[in-house]
Amino acid sequence: MTGGMSGIATPSGKNASTENFPVGSALIRADLRPHVHAFYRFARMGDDIADNASLSPEDKVARLDLMEEVLLDPMREDIVQAADLRRSLAATRVSPVNSTDLLKAFRMDATKQRYANWDELMTYCRYSAAPVGRQLLDLHDEPQAARGPSDALCAALQVINHLQDCGIDYLEMDRAYVPQDHLSARHVETRDLSARVSSAGMRQVLNDLLDKTDTLMVEARLLPGRLKDFRLRAESATIVRLADKMIGQLRWNDPLAARVKPTKLFFVTAMMEGVVWALMARRR
Repeated sequence: MTGGMSGIATPSGKNASTENFPVGSALIRADLRPHVHAFYRFARMGDDIADNASLSPEDKVARLDLMEEVLLDPMREDIVQAADLRRSLAATRVSPVNSTDLLKAFRMDATKQRYANWDELMTYCRYSAAPVGRQLLDLHDEPQAARGPSDALCAALQVINHLQDCGIDYLEMDRAYVPQDHLSARHVETRDLSARVSSAGMRQVLNDLLDKTDTLMVEARLLPGRLKDFRLRAESATIVRLADKMIGQLRWNDPLAARVKPTKLFFVTAMMEGVVWALMARRR
């Protein structure tokens, strides 16, 4: 394997515009947006490597390890995304821990295909999702009191994404984030994720997981009120509203039959609601 970017990158074609939720949107302060995008490009590269079905687990881990080496070594420039993020972190005085935590999650994706229970899935979310919110908090110098609700929101978003893609993940990568104990409790099996429609038992599994996601959202809704920066408050409130709407859509629609995704109207409505929420939180 060569050390340069072309040697380890496996671009999927996904980018910030194809994500379910805003990435460094116009609501974020203009001076911080480039740093949000530097973090996203690094994360996108790691995610694409971890999800590449043509690479062996060992090759994936080796590539992710190389990303970390370049991120942490001020003399290395051989992976553009890692070097750019390193300079971003230095400029903003943000610790690399959120970035290296993300790489832990990608290594898990490279080597782990099943999750035994909800707690195991939440451990995964601690590394795959929470660092994204924490990076935003750190960039804005937000208080520690925001971290718990931010972690809860990020975990909820991750589960929503897992449920949206539960059939695709299984068929394309033999990966199932749906906890095994939830499947057995409803007398269904992992292979049932390959069906064109959800069975009655699988529908119950999805509803069980959405119930737990709703519980995460109870804490997540505290986030806007704990943020100092108005624009970040509006962004977080927008994402909270999008998450609530997506949970509702996943209850009404079958993700095995067709991918449930937010519409443009979803985004516009959620953003308007988020700005109003942010204004109200500031008044309080």
